Amino acid sequence: MAKKVIALFMAMILLAGVMAGCGNTKNQSAGDGNKGGQEIVVTIGSEPKTIDPTLNNAVDGATMIIHAFEGLTKLDENGQVVKGVAEKWDMSEDGTKFTFYIREDAKWSDGQPVKAQDFVYSWRRALDPATGAEYAYQLYYIKNGQAINEGKMPAEELGVVAKDDKTLEVTLESATSYFLELTAFPTLFPLREDAVSKDPDGWATKPETYIGNGPFVLASWEHDSEIVFKKNENYYAADTIKPSSIKFMLIADDNAALAAYRNDEIMLADSIPTEEIPALQQSGDIKIDPQLGTYFYVLNVEKAPFDNVKVRKALSLAIDRQYIIDNIAQGNQIPAGAFVPFAVPDVEANPDFRTVGKDYYDPSAEAYENNIKEAQKLLAEAGYPNGEGFPQVELAYNTEGGHLAIAEAVQEMWKKNLGISIKLTGQEWKVFQDTRQTGNYQIARHGWLGDYNDPMTFLDMWTSYSGQNDARWKNADYDKLIETAKVSGDRAERMKAMHQAEDLLMGEAPIIPVYYYTDVYVVKDYLKNYYNSPLGFKYFMYATVEK
Repeated sequence: MAKKVIALFMAMILLAGVMAGCGNTKNQSAGDGNKGGQEIVVTIGSEPKTIDPTLNNAVDGATMIIHAFEGLTKLDENGQVVKGVAEKWDMSEDGTKFTFYIREDAKWSDGQPVKAQDFVYSWRRALDPATGAEYAYQLYYIKNGQAINEGKMPAEELGVVAKDDKTLEVTLESATSYFLELTAFPTLFPLREDAVSKDPDGWATKPETYIGNGPFVLASWEHDSEIVFKKNENYYAADTIKPSSIKFMLIADDNAALAAYRNDEIMLADSIPTEEIPALQQSGDIKIDPQLGTYFYVLNVEKAPFDNVKVRKALSLAIDRQYIIDNIAQGNQIPAGAFVPFAVPDVEANPDFRTVGKDYYDPSAEAYENNIKEAQKLLAEAGYPNGEGFPQVELAYNTEGGHLAIAEAVQEMWKKNLGISIKLTGQEWKVFQDTRQTGNYQIARHGWLGDYNDPMTFLDMWTSYSGQNDARWKNADYDKLIETAKVSGDRAERMKAMHQAEDLLMGEAPIIPVYYYTDVYVVKDYLKNYYNSPLGFKYFMYATVEK
C-alpha cells in the first residue's frame, strides 16, 4: 500500500499541474476588474508575522506577498518559470552571468516605473547583516553575497548592477541551474527604497506605504481580523486578473475557520480540525493535494540533553509515525524516514532523490517495535536507562492547526516507550516563530516546504551560516558538501554531495522527521481556477466564483 501511495504522490507532482477546478463561462463579470469583478474570501491562517518580502519566512506571509509583488520571473499554474517583470533575459555561455531586461510597462502600484535599481536595493537590503533576513542565504548564489552578509565586504561589491533603468546585470558565484526559479521567490522581489527607508519597521503594515508591483495592492489591514487586497490597475497584466479583491480572513482557530466555511463566510480554509476530516471527505468539501515538504521536530543541540546524538536518535525512533498519520493527521501523508521528501528530482526525475537515498530508519508501523528496542538501548547508552535521570524538557508548538494533538501523541509515546516526561507549551504563531528562530526552546515543532524543486532547498538550511538553522547544529564537513553541490556544474556530482550531506544530517539527528506533507483544506466547489502550488503558495489572482 505504501508504495502505491508514494507512486501516486510522485505522479501527481511530476506529471501534472495542481490546478484546482476548471473555469467555464458561467460568470463573465469575473474578469471585469473593480467594475463588476468578484471578491475572493479565504483564510490561510492567523495574523502573519510579516508581509515584508525581505523578512518573511513563512508560507502564509508569502502567499500574501506574491499577490502584491512580482519578481523578475514568476511561476505559472504548472510551476514552470515564466516571464515576470523581466520581459526577456540573456545568460552567458558558462551560466554565471544573467542580463535581465525589465518590461517598459512594469509599474509600481502608485504608477511609478519599476527600475533595475529597485532590485539592486532590495537584494542589498536582504544581505545587509543589520536587516537580519533569515532568507539572506538565498542570495549567496550571487557574487560576494555571502561575504556581504557576513560583514566582510561592502554591499556595493554585490554582483548585481543596474546598467540603466531597465537593464539588470547579475553575476553568480557559479552556474546555478535553478537561479531563475529563485528570482520568482519573495526574498528576491524588488522594493521601493523611498517607501522602505522612511519606515523600515512599519512600511509593510500600512496601505499607504506598502507599495508593490504585483497584481494586487494592500487596501486595509484590521489586525487579527482581516487583510484585504484590491486589484492593482497599474499592473502590466491587469486585464488578466480576475478578482476585484481578495480578503484574507485572519483566523487562528481551526474550528472557527471551519464554522466560517460552513456558514458560507469564506470560500477556502487552509487549516481544519483533523477530527473533522472523515466527515468532510464524505461531504466532498475536502481537498488533499501533494506538497514538497516535511513535518518534523527540531532539537536545540546547544542545550542538554539534546547535545547527545544518542538522545536525539532515541527520541526519533520512539515515535510511531504511521499512528500519527492514521489517527491524527489523516491526510494521506507518508511516514518520513529522511528529510528530503519524495518527488524531488535526483540526477533524473525518476528515480527521485528520496528513492535513490532510501530511508535512514524504517518508519513503518511494522518496524515500530524494533525501533522502540533500539531507542531504549540508545537512551541507556546515553546515561538514561528507562528514562532515569532524564530531565523534564519542554516541547514548543504553535497553537494554530492540529499541532497540539500530534505533540500529545509524541508526549505519550516518549513517556510509554522511554520513561521520559515532556512538558508541552503552546504559543501563538508570531510568538512561536521568534521563539524558534532565537533558540529559546529545547524541542520545537517545525515544518518545511521547498522554495524550489531541488534537494538543495531542504539541505542548505542546515548549514552553519543559514538563518533557517534553528537547531544550531554545525558541521564543517556538511558545509563543504553543500558548497560542493552549489558550485558544481556536474549534476551527478551535485547529487552525490547532497546525498552525503543528508547522510551527515540524519546521522547526527538534529531533527526528527515525522511525515511528508500533503495539503489538506476545504474549498467551495464554486471557487474555480485558483492554483495550489506543491511549494505551499496559493494563487488567487486568476480565481473566479462560478455559482
